[in-house]
Amino acid sequence: MPATPTDADVLEYLTEAVALAERNVAAGGGPFGAIVVTADGVVHEGVNRVTRDNDPTAHAEVVAIRTAAAESGNFDLSGAVLYASCEPCPLCLAAALWARVDRVYFAADRHGAAAAGFDDAVFYEYFGGTRPDLLPVTQTAVPTSGTPFDAWRSNAARTDY
Repeated sequence: MPATPTDADVLEYLTEAVALAERNVAAGGGPFGAIVVTADGVVHEGVNRVTRDNDPTAHAEVVAIRTAAAESGNFDLSGAVLYASCEPCPLCLAAALWARVDRVYFAADRHGAAAAGFDDAVFYEYFGGTRPDLLPVTQTAVPTSGTPFDAWRSNAARTDY
């Protein structure tokens, strides 16, 4: 496991993530910036591109994770650290989990984002089980529900992730 970042490292990368967010606002984007530092010390940046790309998943953290994975040639970012200008929303936390990022540091929190008009805070209520009305989700099994998993298990050439 890689060494824990020093306090100086955390401050440096968080300050840069905030600066990325500020520059993104000046360029017409959202107020979010993120940096992924992979285990080999390479820095990968991302800014919020939701409105630029018309992609609701193009959050700064997701963009930084996508960039780090593409540039490192590996979807497994074990040993990496994610630095975000703001507390990652559930989408970004899930992306960090799937990428196997080791740890996350953030500057502003979800309440600051909510005060600026971003509704991330209510998503935490949804995942906490107190707001299921936001998005009803229902399982409806069909006879072939399990066949993709059967195909996966029987594929000797698969790449596990």
